[in-house]
Amino acid sequence: MTGIRLTQLSHGGGCGCKIAPSVLQAILSGARDKLPYPELLVGAETSDDAAVYRLNDSQALVATTDFFLPIVDDARDFGRIAATNAISDIYAMGATPIMALAIVGMPVNTLPVETIRDILQGGESVCREAGIPIAGGHSIDAPEPIYGLVVMGLMHPEQIKRNCDAKDGDVLILGKGLGVGILAQAMKKGELDDAGYQALIASTTQLNKVGSQLAAMDQVHALTDVTGFGLLGHLLEICRGSQLAAHLDMAQVPVIREAQAWAEKGYGPGAIERNLASFGEDVHCAAGVADWQLRVLADAQTSGGLLVAVAPEAADSVLAQFHAAGFGYASIIGTLQQGEAKIHVR
Repeated sequence: MTGIRLTQLSHGGGCGCKIAPSVLQAILSGARDKLPYPELLVGAETSDDAAVYRLNDSQALVATTDFFLPIVDDARDFGRIAATNAISDIYAMGATPIMALAIVGMPVNTLPVETIRDILQGGESVCREAGIPIAGGHSIDAPEPIYGLVVMGLMHPEQIKRNCDAKDGDVLILGKGLGVGILAQAMKKGELDDAGYQALIASTTQLNKVGSQLAAMDQVHALTDVTGFGLLGHLLEICRGSQLAAHLDMAQVPVIREAQAWAEKGYGPGAIERNLASFGEDVHCAAGVADWQLRVLADAQTSGGLLVAVAPEAADSVLAQFHAAGFGYASIIGTLQQGEAKIHVR
């Protein structure tokens, strides 16, 4: 890469580039009314992971788009992370991906052609793993490197897993450990060791395929993935959509092993402060919850884990499916109960 660091060419990285939740809400205010299209089963009303359009009685088309700036310097890894993150939104609806289109914006006078090619090939390798083609796309000459995908999937209309259908008494399961944004900041500062980098890559390139399996379970009531708004932000979307309160047990919330020491030192992306400023008033922490733990809960995850709301009697089965699929950090982290749409952490 001739000494060029991708992360130095961008003002932010990964899902930490997302517009702050409060700003996004102001931008979209008044634009989330359900449009008069009866076949549009999921739109923008509850900030769900993807749009869903009924094709017929047995098929629904699921569509999403996701792209961002580099979170790592290795071109191929950047492509892999961006593609994994984009496909995750399909799994988060319970669907099976079928096809992708590439979104490419590159500073062509700055980055060597070989570097750009490596980014795209990284994305292609993940799509092969997911069993889907990149069937086309669009590219522009841009001042910062941007890469991502439009992804489409299929599912049965009656098996859609929205983020607003959780029920009182549901158990919350998180599929991946937190701390991706914290590790990425340590890397950008040149302080992350190889073990930390490998942990970062392992988490962000693990496809959330288990989401397609969970679609068939009636006891799985709500599903989303944890990305730029952190665990707190995406859990609040479930709480608000379902009109329930969440109760988290901090001791059970998984944190990537290599990220905890950095978190305790105060490392983390600026997105943490933006997230807390946007929804912190709806989060209530017990006295024993440390400041670094609250920051981990708000850390911007790139290609994060699935967050599942499931009936208590099926929680062990769901957890076993995660573990069988190689999600070693998957854990039961709390419950949803009747109450105001807020999060209580103890």
